Amino acid sequence: MNANNGIINQPSQYSVTATIDRLAAVLQAKGITIFARIDQQVEAEKVGLNLRPTQLLLFGSPKAGTPLMVAEPTIALDLPLKVVGWEASDGKVWLSYNDPLYLKQRFSLSDELVKNIDVITPLIHQALL
Repeated sequence: MNANNGIINQPSQYSVTATIDRLAAVLQAKGITIFARIDQQVEAEKVGLNLRPTQLLLFGSPKAGTPLMVAEPTIALDLPLKVVGWEASDGKVWLSYNDPLYLKQRFSLSDELVKNIDVITPLIHQALL
């Protein structure tokens, strides 16, 4: 796991689409709401631009996120949680997301509250198996 400016980048052995599909399946199995899935490559093509495969998944749980926003309303800038699957120029696929500990520091969250978003890491690991 590599943290860089509060971003964790995890390599995936799958394509971008398969990686996001796998993560979506894990989230749905846990009852976590998927709010949006944006295929940014398709959106770029619509305006005549080229982009390597890139997909953004927005997900979360109002039960988990609401207490965070009550404690610190500006965390809504980072909620719902987001994960981007992207293909590098060398063809390697990555899954990137905000480090929960970075969000804890950024928004001065208590240890108890950060548990609400710290579940992201094991879910991502499960999807990348």
